[in-house]
Amino acid sequence: MTDHTHLMAISSSSSQPRRSSSQLVYDTLREDILVLARKPGEMLDETELAERFGLSRSPVREALIRLAGEGLVVMLASRSTVVAPIDIASFPSYVAALDLAQRANTRLAAICRTEGDLKTIQARQAAFIQAVEGGEHLAMSEANKQFHLAIAHAGRNAYFIDFYERLLNQGQRMLHLHFAYLERSNENYLLTEEHQLMLDAIAAKDADEAERLAHMHTRQFQQNFIDFMRETYTASMTLDGSGAERVAGRAKAKKQPEKAVGASAPRPAARSRTTRVPRTRV
Repeated sequence: MTDHTHLMAISSSSSQPRRSSSQLVYDTLREDILVLARKPGEMLDETELAERFGLSRSPVREALIRLAGEGLVVMLASRSTVVAPIDIASFPSYVAALDLAQRANTRLAAICRTEGDLKTIQARQAAFIQAVEGGEHLAMSEANKQFHLAIAHAGRNAYFIDFYERLLNQGQRMLHLHFAYLERSNENYLLTEEHQLMLDAIAAKDADEAERLAHMHTRQFQQNFIDFMRETYTASMTLDGSGAERVAGRAKAKKQPEKAVGASAPRPAARSRTTRVPRTRV
């Protein structure tokens, strides 16, 4: 947490103190939300936040508007603001959109990338490996996002890039849980391995393999998130005919809302480069 003293030090060294103040509020709240220090549905009172940071309400409101633009908070008609809920019931639709965008961008990167693009993607991968080794989930989430956006920019389709970035922003809290789950299951190596395989396919300009690996990567995230939800919140879960997960049991110690966690495809039997998954061209 950043305290009022830190805020004053930053503001006094800036020629634009109000902008710096708003940025600090934004950065602090964003981190709190992404690491779930501020829970989904939690009220964010502008007056209380202004008092905490020693500011007027204007820079606080500016920060909240930015967070709302990223889908991390919801500004209600009553002028109240709450931390955006994590809508588990919409998870299947989210993953379907993420899969489409990830496959399209990765395929385009393999086709369109330049040597300069390749160096940028390699640098983002190195930063991601460093974040994984450090075990900082927030740093891992941000480095993961920058790696995938570097791939998207190499594909040179502004519409896909914008769509993809919005999806990555909206899914960062779920990704935080995903990273925590992999760390507990000692499978962090999968993260860097899958990225490297995609990078190799893009370097080789193998569009089919790049798209296949991107699809596998999405399915890995999907299944690990479902496994996390099963382990944390339910005694058992089953698939219904629509591909959405239906809660069949509840952990005795916890009462959970009647929400569905979804999966549109089963987990791959093996996690190796030779595993083949049916592919639909974009």
